[in-house]
Amino acid sequence: MRVVVTGGAGFIGSHYVRSLLAGAYPAFAGADVVVLDLLTYAGTLSNLAGCDPAPRFVRGDIRDPATVAEVMTGTDVVVHFAAESHVDRSITGAADFVSTNVLGTQVLLQAALDAKVSRFVHVSTDEVYGSIDEGAWTEDHPLEPNSPYSASKASSDLLARSYHRTHGLPVCITRCSNNYGPHQFPEKVIPLFVSNLLDGAKVPLYGDGLNVRDWLHVDDHCAGIQLVAEKGRDGEVYNIGGGTELTNRDLTYRLLAAVGADESMIEPVADRLGHDRRYSVDWSKIAGELGYAPQVPFEQGLAATVAWYRDNRAWWEPLKG
Repeated sequence: MRVVVTGGAGFIGSHYVRSLLAGAYPAFAGADVVVLDLLTYAGTLSNLAGCDPAPRFVRGDIRDPATVAEVMTGTDVVVHFAAESHVDRSITGAADFVSTNVLGTQVLLQAALDAKVSRFVHVSTDEVYGSIDEGAWTEDHPLEPNSPYSASKASSDLLARSYHRTHGLPVCITRCSNNYGPHQFPEKVIPLFVSNLLDGAKVPLYGDGLNVRDWLHVDDHCAGIQLVAEKGRDGEVYNIGGGTELTNRDLTYRLLAAVGADESMIEPVADRLGHDRRYSVDWSKIAGELGYAPQVPFEQGLAATVAWYRDNRAWWEPLKG
């Protein structure tokens, strides 16, 4: 079996690769793993250090049809993580998000169709649904993205769906809630706040801090993706959630406590443009069909994540410049 992982040197993609190669997914034991990654600012080969066996690494752009076609030849499964993913960056410059997330996904889908790939897992986000005041989104909820990032991901979701409906490409789409864990690039809230606090710097809290997110450990997310890769129904969407909803203010206080800081380290800042108030996914579908359930308690996962950043300053310091 040959598995191509796009964006496999990034945060979530590298965790999936490390887990697969460490034997966490028996159905893929012995797979030939190929990582396709452009190594932009958020991807680094250090995220794959220590993999045994080492994956084959191809530095390339998912928007390049020749490179993608070559990588796709002989491939059985594609797990597509590669994306521009930071909302703030998409607000100040949307073009890269449209180009990578939309055009890049189309190039991959076409190459997978041409190569007769047997499973294409398109990894997306709950942000495509927009914002929800109460309750939780099911997979058939209308897509109402509010940022250029989430709009580009919604567009790529629709392209993936179209390749299944039009061409019969065996595509599944996953939509996850907010991920956290080791190796996350320090522009995201948890590693940004932890690294700032470890350096004695304040943490920027948007608006009133009452925006709500559901938190999902990266290990649980990757386990859910693997279930979809193995047993998901072609053409279906699967939400993957963590089951821990917190306001940003509550999360901030937990991080302050974890590093022994107090609320004087909070710096209120103007709210993000178009800031979604609340995300919440209903993940009963993947639970009922595929047996998914998050295994990492949030308190345990957060403590381990903070400890990892405390112990791996050499990894994140250069990334913060």
